[in-house]
Amino acid sequence: MTYSAEISRSNPTCLLFLIDQSASMSDPFGGSDSGKHKADAVADAVNRLLQNLVIRGAKAEGVRDYYHVGVIGYGAQVGPAFAGTLAGRDLVPISEVALNPARVESRAKQVEDGAGGLVEQTVKFPVWFDPVAENGTPMCQALRRAHAILSGWLADHPDCFPPIVINVTDGEANDGNPLEPARALMDLSSSDGHVLLFNLHLSSQRGTPVEFPDTDDNLADKYAALLYEMSSKLPDHMLTAANQEGYQVSGETRGFAFNADIVAVVKFLDIGTRPSNLR
Repeated sequence: MTYSAEISRSNPTCLLFLIDQSASMSDPFGGSDSGKHKADAVADAVNRLLQNLVIRGAKAEGVRDYYHVGVIGYGAQVGPAFAGTLAGRDLVPISEVALNPARVESRAKQVEDGAGGLVEQTVKFPVWFDPVAENGTPMCQALRRAHAILSGWLADHPDCFPPIVINVTDGEANDGNPLEPARALMDLSSSDGHVLLFNLHLSSQRGTPVEFPDTDDNLADKYAALLYEMSSKLPDHMLTAANQEGYQVSGETRGFAFNADIVAVVKFLDIGTRPSNLR
């Protein structure tokens, strides 16, 4: 199982995000002075990543469909979470994502002024996914929904680089033990390897984050250990990416972060979705 299949228009891969939309996602990040709610910060991070995926596929003739992307929300309900024209769709080719943001906002951004200072600049920010925070945390249902989506995907793309699922949550599942559906999801495979499931825990409390661990020895509680057990080991190219970002990694390192802040969220999403062999 090499995780080295070429990613191309004729052999695309799949990225699926499972986003906790429970009521507690309206809380601020632990340790943050900005007061930004977790739901808002995660929505910004996901939208920025979608924009980066569009840029990765952009060529002279248009955006190449290296990726098919889905965002599944789970809270008051479990289902597709794209807004606008793409609403209701499980998976969307990245070229269609590029053409169909729900809206484009103007955002203020601090940029270097070339003289050692910062100036404020207005930038365009496409939005495909909006923050939601209500009800409970039906994580098991979300994992089973991911299993159904990816079973169909793999039947149509048996030799693809394995799909990557990133589960972003701030709480414990309230619809059972998610380990069983997580294992069933990770048992799915293409000819190039098993589905990769990564878990990103967000916190409302101040505390030391644990990012890309290779053991559960330093995790705070049984729930953190459960998320760790639910997480896939990083393939070699992602180990290299994590090492380049300054993380200490080994062959046992898993795609997992606990007690993460927004900076860790952005890094995690970037490392967890870096392609190995894009053509």
